[in-house]
Amino acid sequence: MRAADPGRTPAQSQHRHQRFGARRMISRRRFLSLSAASMATPAWATPTRWHGFALGAEVTLTIHADPDQAAAAISVAKSTLAEGEALFSLYNPQSDLTRLNRTTQLHQPDPLFLHMLDIADHVHGATDGCFDPTVQPLWQALAQGANLTAAQAALGWHRIRWSAEHITLEPGQALTLNGIAQGVLTDVLRDRWRAMGLDHCLINLGEFAALGGPFNLGVVDARFGQVAVETLQNAAIATSSPAALPLGRDHSHILGPNGQLPKWATVSVTAQDAGLADAASTAFCLMSQDEIRTACRAMPGVTSVLLVSETGALQRLTPSA
Repeated sequence: MRAADPGRTPAQSQHRHQRFGARRMISRRRFLSLSAASMATPAWATPTRWHGFALGAEVTLTIHADPDQAAAAISVAKSTLAEGEALFSLYNPQSDLTRLNRTTQLHQPDPLFLHMLDIADHVHGATDGCFDPTVQPLWQALAQGANLTAAQAALGWHRIRWSAEHITLEPGQALTLNGIAQGVLTDVLRDRWRAMGLDHCLINLGEFAALGGPFNLGVVDARFGQVAVETLQNAAIATSSPAALPLGRDHSHILGPNGQLPKWATVSVTAQDAGLADAASTAFCLMSQDEIRTACRAMPGVTSVLLVSETGALQRLTPSA
């Protein structure tokens, strides 16, 4: 994990039923975005599967390994998910993210938190600001029917400061990492499993990463149903569908920091890392095809982009082509 240079400028508890409702909505958005259609595996291989829940998404792990190794992998997964909840949950009042949003300061931040800010900063710059985690106050204002003026005034990724010693927000600011946290945590688990010697697994934390493969995944749009099948091997994929979770009458859960509205019904991004795919799929929903092509040149880890138009038509961009 890379910490930013000191002083670098980057280019509350709720009731239980409210938390549960919010988590269920996020889970439904992810299910509608991407679902496993089938897996191409040897006929003799009987995988171990584990189901859980983390960071607002349903978790499904598929492990092709002997029982002892699979049990060890699940143990590592559980500890990794607990680590992610403690760092990035918006619903846990004691998570690092919630404390940062409440106090505008986080001292001695975890290296994984700093790593996520670095990825967010990279995608923010590559997408000309379309990926901006400071939209959390706007999201809250829209969800609560509050006045948007103060929320709009709080936006601005360039106003955040971070270093190995601290992360600082300006007054009124708050972050949401829902467009990147699941992906980054997916990468952490993938790397830990690879270090254990696993070589044929599928991780689904809301975003997907494959060790080995191939795995066939059905891309699902909120309105059109399954629109494509993608084959994943030693790569990651993330999908965003703005219509899957409406926010009030006129907005989706994907918010443009400058008032941009979604241009696509669904965007699915395949990349080397799930964190990059997660953030890119979120931002690309707000961008034209030409803008996406330009952004991909600054993100060489992106290998394929599937775009579903508002009429259900498919377009595929292959950045390296």
